[in-house]
Amino acid sequence: MTAALPWPLVVGLVAPLGLAIGSFLNVVVHRVPLGLSVVHPPSACPQCRQPVRGRDNVPVLSWLLLRGRCRDCRTPIPVRYPLVEAGTAVLLVAVALHLQDVALVLAVLPVAAAGVALALIDLEHQRLPFAISGVALVLALPGVLADQLGSSPAAPLWQLLAGLAAWVGVYAGTWLLTGGRGMGLGDVVLAPVLGLALGALGLGPALVGLMAGFVLGALVGVLLLSTGRLRRGERLPHGPFMLLGAAVGVFAGEPIASAYLSLTGLS
Repeated sequence: MTAALPWPLVVGLVAPLGLAIGSFLNVVVHRVPLGLSVVHPPSACPQCRQPVRGRDNVPVLSWLLLRGRCRDCRTPIPVRYPLVEAGTAVLLVAVALHLQDVALVLAVLPVAAAGVALALIDLEHQRLPFAISGVALVLALPGVLADQLGSSPAAPLWQLLAGLAAWVGVYAGTWLLTGGRGMGLGDVVLAPVLGLALGALGLGPALVGLMAGFVLGALVGVLLLSTGRLRRGERLPHGPFMLLGAAVGVFAGEPIASAYLSLTGLS
């Protein structure tokens, strides 16, 4: 493992970065499902089409100062925008503080940020765009390689590969066996991204994250069916549960795996 960063430096660096990334993710969530560029044209009010001024584009703060309305036409700006910005910053800081390792942070942060956008898009459009998953994979690779090539990697190479293989095998196998009815191809494409990030932390986090996604999805599905909010045969987006499961793997995968091995006498 590479050297850990002191927490004040982590917060001071990652929190502003997370706010900026969250602001960009709002653009991604809106434009990518529509097939639009995320860099051009500049952001504008959807009602009056006036471009957003620089001073009105400061994450969270601008929304508060504008009282949640467009400066020009006073159209309400959805509260989702500052929530995504603040939530992304909190998530990235939490990941960095938990991992406390430069290489692992570089590996997991891009996946965590992409996960925010993917979860929101899947909930609204029932899609997991390949472009976002692909970018996350490319951005995570340098951190994974830096950790593996270091003097003391967080997980042996075999654990990294086994975790990756487990995620790919389960999702690709399920997709093939069900003919694509059990899940979308976007879930299959996202699987190696999450498997790589979690496998870099160890086989325990990878397997716990994999199982947690299915368990959470099943629990929520049963709850929605029992309350009538989901009809039989209606598809529940699985991407958010994959991502929540991966979060469980990151933050609690190792202790959960250790506790399970202790209970079964396998440790």
